[in-house]
Amino acid sequence: MNKTGENGRVEVEYTKVEQQKLETIDNKGKVPTIGVRHWQTLIFFALILIAFGIKVSISVAIVAMMDPTVSSSPSVPTYPQWDNKNVIMSAFFWGYIVPQPFAGWAADKWGPKRFLVGGMAVCSTLCVLVPATAAYFGSVGLMASRVIQGLSQGFIFPSTHHFLSQWVPVEERSRLGSSLYASALFGTVLAMLVTGFISGSTYGWPAVFYLYGSLGVGWCIIMAIFGYNSPSLHPTISQAEKLYIEKSLGHTDEKLTHKTPWKSIATSVPLWALLSSHVGDLFGFWTLLSQIPSYMKYVMNFNLKEDSFLMSLPYISFTLISGLFNFTSDFLISRKILPIGITRKIFNSIGLITPGVMLILLSYTKPDQPLRAVTLLVIGVTFNAATLCGWSINHMDLSPNHAGTMMGLTSGISNISGIIAPLVVQFLVDDERDPLQWRSVFLLASGVYIGAACIFMVFGSGEVQPWNQDSDDENEMESVEITAISKPE
Repeated sequence: MNKTGENGRVEVEYTKVEQQKLETIDNKGKVPTIGVRHWQTLIFFALILIAFGIKVSISVAIVAMMDPTVSSSPSVPTYPQWDNKNVIMSAFFWGYIVPQPFAGWAADKWGPKRFLVGGMAVCSTLCVLVPATAAYFGSVGLMASRVIQGLSQGFIFPSTHHFLSQWVPVEERSRLGSSLYASALFGTVLAMLVTGFISGSTYGWPAVFYLYGSLGVGWCIIMAIFGYNSPSLHPTISQAEKLYIEKSLGHTDEKLTHKTPWKSIATSVPLWALLSSHVGDLFGFWTLLSQIPSYMKYVMNFNLKEDSFLMSLPYISFTLISGLFNFTSDFLISRKILPIGITRKIFNSIGLITPGVMLILLSYTKPDQPLRAVTLLVIGVTFNAATLCGWSINHMDLSPNHAGTMMGLTSGISNISGIIAPLVVQFLVDDERDPLQWRSVFLLASGVYIGAACIFMVFGSGEVQPWNQDSDDENEMESVEITAISKPE
């Protein structure tokens, strides 16, 4: 039996049989400051880093694929006849949204390891084959490939949330969880820099897909050998670290399962508020990410190769500042300066309202003001990092036992934004050199950002919801609460 303690935390209690086993363990060992939980987090960090490289490199590579002047080598194939650039960029999400609700539930039920290794193996193989796909099957073939890649990556974020609910103690949730999700932006930075540089070189854009596909295959091998679904399955984790994680998270091992309260999840107001922020944030994120290279090239007259650093600068600053937000959030919660819910709302508002305001200002920036445009983008994207301490980890606050399922549901719905955002630009912008047409795009994204922040501020929560536990858990067997475990030093 588990019970809800102070601040909505779930406190672990063990059955008599489990307690007898624990009494044979020497609990005097101290929890390592850098332990197995950190190495497992590093594996997932690499996963998201590589996956986002595969996911977003197309936003830069597509410019080189359709423009013969980008590469310094005339032998690099290009396809200037393609007229469906934004459709190609949105194709990834056609597949991406499909498995996510199932992926979260499957990760909670069976663990994510096999799904992740299999999915990334398929995705990485198709990434290596992108140049051949484009050459033999054209833009339609590339769209089909991207759909399957999206389908394969649909397990990543729901599985990552499940991983966090199994491996990361509440006291370290903002730091490790937010740092883990910050790898998505780190991957974005690398993808934009690497893709811009390679696309303009003699190797050309095909080398980008060879590189990321090979990295993905390498990750699959590492995960298959060194990755584990939970502390209880890891063969070398210390008992002190294992019990520290279990005490904090409120479950003893992966065998402890809970029925999924679908009705309660579907009618949860805090979850709907979280979903609104997830949708709003991703709509703005993908609008910017997919369109910054085109906007900078055609409106601000940037060079794809020479100015790739400036185009990626907003995401570099995001990655650097995210650590400050993470530690501040953990400090406020661990020192009980602010409740979890209030902390989530504050950081979520900072992360959504700031880019919303910056986009309003950007929409009135003239083509002869490139420095102003870069500055506004840097500020907006940088402060968006605060959402990593807001809605991004709120699933685990509401229900640690069903975090993967909830993330799958909200991610599946919200990533429809990845389909819509490029298509909205395709509809609103028929002349990529016209700043007035870009204004409509930026104002729309701004409204979505700010509206989502307001909804979460009013209806969001940081409390563990009553449906986190099975209703009949308390009657199963007599239990004894676990003794305190020393904190890491």
